[in-house]
Amino acid sequence: MWEKEINVNEVKEVRVKTTAYIGAGAIQKFNNIAEELASKGINKVVILTGRAAYKKTGAWEVVEKALKDNNIEYALFDKITPNPQHLDVDEATNLGKKIGAQAVIGIGGGSPIDSAKSVAILLKYPDKTAAQLYELEFVPQEAAPIIAINLTHGTGTEVDRFAVVSIPEKEYKPAIAYDCIYPMYAIDDPALMTSLPEFQTMSVSVDAVNHVFEAATSLAANPFSILCAKETVRLVHKYLPRALKDGSDIEARYYLSYASLIAGTAFDNGMLHFTHALEHPLSAIKTDLTHGFGLGILLPAVVKQCFDSRKETITEIFAPIFGDEKNIDAQKAEDLTKKWLKSVGLTQTLKDEGFSEADLDKLVDLAFTTPSLDGLLGCAPVEATRERVRTIYKESL
Repeated sequence: MWEKEINVNEVKEVRVKTTAYIGAGAIQKFNNIAEELASKGINKVVILTGRAAYKKTGAWEVVEKALKDNNIEYALFDKITPNPQHLDVDEATNLGKKIGAQAVIGIGGGSPIDSAKSVAILLKYPDKTAAQLYELEFVPQEAAPIIAINLTHGTGTEVDRFAVVSIPEKEYKPAIAYDCIYPMYAIDDPALMTSLPEFQTMSVSVDAVNHVFEAATSLAANPFSILCAKETVRLVHKYLPRALKDGSDIEARYYLSYASLIAGTAFDNGMLHFTHALEHPLSAIKTDLTHGFGLGILLPAVVKQCFDSRKETITEIFAPIFGDEKNIDAQKAEDLTKKWLKSVGLTQTLKDEGFSEADLDKLVDLAFTTPSLDGLLGCAPVEATRERVRTIYKESL
């Protein structure tokens, strides 16, 4: 296989809309990025991150020094939580405004980077709020430059135009997608990911698999998204068990990072549909539900619903998951998907996470009324009727 000829300690450059640096030690590329920012007259930035990982991983030590060496003033907002909320984005935006931030840096997983993208827009639209942005009350045409330093291997947000922020008082978790929020640079350094806990390692990797399942089977799917899907599933199937067994396995982390990166470009091209549209209401209601975990719970039922309309594609991209099984039908595809998820530690159902049949009507309503989710449902390979959405939720209990 081609990966045997790759030196994981050699930092490679991957070009999509974003220039992404991937490889052990890629964090050192931030020195060059800081120099470039300074050369463009950017001397004030706002940084969004969570409470601890940015320091524990060693990323902050490199970032802070590079900023100081290049005389770039920064404001640090380290309160971003999983499933970030609009008021936190507004607070971070105000912090950026206070120092006159000209660029935004996100350090962490999907939540800090998505929040950074949101702040980058709002710095250019100072009279707007995050709630207005995510309720689609205006369409941004510009954003401040964004640097994404990724500390997980699953979301793909470091190389795409998507962002997600919750509006908890309405139980909304909308998504936005604008060309102006492609990060200028992204860093995927597997050496910063070795301390990811086992549960998070599994969840983010399952997120990547969901990305490519949807990107390869949507109405917007194309040869590129299918190509990325095949490779993502192969790599996650091969290297996730290794990372779960030994979190310090740099080679495993490298290929999971690469899988996540190409999965991000896959759905940036091929879009998403059922699992993301239906997961967002779940983690909007239960904000402690990990996104990738929720996706994994829904995936088997979604595979079943989509199988007959995309049999050849699903059979090919899920070949590592389906193994040597022959004559696979929709039910068998669902069963084999569940079997694989169980093998990597995901055995729970929606019922285990506190949902019941009494919640089904509300979940279905949110899937159809949350701003932006109708666009995802419209990309599904089979019609996204209320009955079908309800069936997916019910079979996931």
